[in-house]
This record gives sequence, structure tokens and C-alpha cells, in this order.
Amino acid sequence: MSRSDDGRDTYREFTEAVNMKPGELSTWLETDESKQVGWHKGGRAGGGESVGHESGRKIINLLRRKRGDLSEGDYKHMRKVVGYVRRHMAQRPSGNVRDTKWRWSLMNWGHDPMK
Repeated sequence: MSRSDDGRDTYREFTEAVNMKPGELSTWLETDESKQVGWHKGGRAGGGESVGHESGRKIINLLRRKRGDLSEGDYKHMRKVVGYVRRHMAQRPSGNVRDTKWRWSLMNWGHDPMK
């Protein structure tokens, strides 16, 4: 976070990128589709939670907290989310994306491109 924006730009970009409400994201993260996508730190064979799924849980926490209670680490994660959403949106596949792993992955990061 730069001293010039005191997190205002990061916060604004985060709230623009994340278009799912905390309850909606929480419900999504419980689905099989949510758990099928994403990169796993230990590899899929190692099981465990994907990076995007873990991020989704962090995003829920961030959305439920007051802006004044956010730490530098929180802002760092917000910037990571914004970057991910921007990169992934630039890779949008052609055709109907409703039931695609591309969409599901974005939804794990709090962004539903169908909205």
C-alpha cells in the first residue's frame, strides 16, 4: 500500500473485482465445483485445499470486516485478488462460460463473470 493512497485505491479495486457477497461466496465454496478447480500447493495428489479456495475464505473474512480494521497483510491479499481477477478475465474463453472451470476458478476468488 502506498502512502499516497492509504489503501483507498486498493480497497476500491478490490470491491470492484469481488462481486460476490460473503454469504454467496461461502455457499459457493461448499460446492463440488468449487473444490474441483485451482492449483494445489502440494499437487492434486497431495489433496488439500486449492490456492483459490483458500483465497475465497480469506475474501469472506475481508468483506465482513470494517475497513479500519484491515492490516497491511489484508491489503496485500486484496492486491493479489485484484491481480488474479484481472489476469483471469483477460483469458476469457469463447462461448458460454456458465459451467466452465474458468468461471468456477474466478468464483473461488470472489468474482462471478456471469454477473
